[in-house]
Amino acid sequence: MSTPEHIILTSHPPGESGKASPINWGASDPAERGPIIGTVTDTATRNTIGTHSGSYSVYLAASVAAGRLNPDFKPDLHNTSPIVAIGPYPQWSEPGKIVSIDPFGHMITEYFSEQLAAGINIRPTIAVTQARLSMLELREAITHGRLKADGKILMENGDVHVTKIAVDPVWHLPGMAKRLGCDTSTLRHALFTYTGGMYPELVTRHDLEVFLPPIGGVSAYIFGDPTTLADKSVPLACRVHDECNGSDVFGSDICTCRPYLTHGIEICVEMAQQGGNGLVVYNRKEGRALGEVTKFLVYNARKRQEEGDNAAKYFERTECVAGVQDARFQELMPDIFHWLGIQRLDRFASMSDMKHDALFGQGIEIGERIDLPEELIPEDAQVEMEAKKAAGYFTQSDVKDAEALKNVKGRELL
Repeated sequence: MSTPEHIILTSHPPGESGKASPINWGASDPAERGPIIGTVTDTATRNTIGTHSGSYSVYLAASVAAGRLNPDFKPDLHNTSPIVAIGPYPQWSEPGKIVSIDPFGHMITEYFSEQLAAGINIRPTIAVTQARLSMLELREAITHGRLKADGKILMENGDVHVTKIAVDPVWHLPGMAKRLGCDTSTLRHALFTYTGGMYPELVTRHDLEVFLPPIGGVSAYIFGDPTTLADKSVPLACRVHDECNGSDVFGSDICTCRPYLTHGIEICVEMAQQGGNGLVVYNRKEGRALGEVTKFLVYNARKRQEEGDNAAKYFERTECVAGVQDARFQELMPDIFHWLGIQRLDRFASMSDMKHDALFGQGIEIGERIDLPEELIPEDAQVEMEAKKAAGYFTQSDVKDAEALKNVKGRELL
């Protein structure tokens, strides 16, 4: 039996008609665009699918169930505004440039103060602060003479000043579908099905076009002056890094993740000391977005092969366990660059053609691509490097679109 078009199916109680603020995605005026509202305590004002703090929403639910969190709690956002101003930039309202984050997510106390005063539970999806990083590898770089302390960016003890940005994902489903090359209905049904039907509104509320997914977001670390990132005359070094808890945090030597992360940071510090800027973008995509359990299962499968761990079957073993070699599609990754107003990367510390092509495809110029120095590759990670090179992860000698990259506005990029 078909459902009349005027009846909206939803597992949520109906809200007060007309109370929810519409979201006009891509509008340059935040008042016209409207706030992102993912509250579950006032369903009449909700205008998204999912909830704020999506990746932690289950923990919050458990806290409410245990009586430790008041379900009606609203945060006091006094003095939480960004330490430095970010934007607005033209990319914020250019069609299709930003589809996976809320450009206005860091300034809701400024842009939506009237709604907050009226008691509407709007929450930031971006936070900007400043801190110091203290890393052994930076101290070693000073000891070996690769870096020199300047007392401004890099201290004698190896500490480095940074601006830190945390971003929760906010997906505009029509824009995201276009970026991925599929139709919106296919994307909505896939999200509904493969989250076990967790969000019925994906298939019952087509009037809601924004989704707050239950996944980790992005962290950005800026070395230098954040306000000049959009200035193409200020050189910019960059590392785009996908999460690897075992290596990044615990120093596991089976992969090159932490060595490449710290090498990228060193390049960023060096560029900032030379009057430019450095940027590290850290994405929560553990185990090529397959998860750490899958990663460890693959480790076992690789090590137990009769012929031993080898590059020829490196990706095959992953596909046998996970069904796919790599789930880290990079199409959404450039959004953080558009949000920061970035148009060009002068030094890009990455061996990944997927990352390069995603950025280049979004109109971001890329100059020098930097591979990982041989001496930084752990012995047990040689198989990984051989497999990635064989698979074409890194093609510095034959960079795609090389001719298009030459002499952009009179500058030689390669």
